[in-house]
Amino acid sequence: MRDRIILLVLCITICQLAGVVGSYFTDISVTTWYPTLVKPSYTPPGWFIGVVWVVLYTLMGISLFLILDSRPESGALKSALVPFGIQLLLNISWSGAFFGLRSPLYALVVIAALWLSIIATMKRFFEISRKAGVLLIPYILWVSFAAFLNYTIWRLN
Repeated sequence: MRDRIILLVLCITICQLAGVVGSYFTDISVTTWYPTLVKPSYTPPGWFIGVVWVVLYTLMGISLFLILDSRPESGALKSALVPFGIQLLLNISWSGAFFGLRSPLYALVVIAALWLSIIATMKRFFEISRKAGVLLIPYILWVSFAAFLNYTIWRLN
């Protein structure tokens, strides 16, 4: 039991760390460049976006834990962990592109790749654990919304 709790905490921590790394890029521009952009009326406030990401990273961590805890055969595990790792890196890269490079266009390209990698992750996770796949549904929904918002900001600016 103790080992499972440690694994759960480790999985959630790994995902939350992706958010911490991404926030480095966000902090660079969120109070300087970002306020100068024209944004649509449906742009959520910053505090809300932060809360959503904490919840999403937690769900991602729990989902990862369910995959690891189910102990699938090594081929299935690898086919699930590779797209999971890719989507985590693309998640960080989006912040780097949008806020670090201050480029909604580059961020749009990254978020398209992120969306595809989340779909690939979900497919693999569903094959191993239905619960793990279901926990990623809020993530793909949020990234879909974020992609539309990113596209709109790019078009407006």
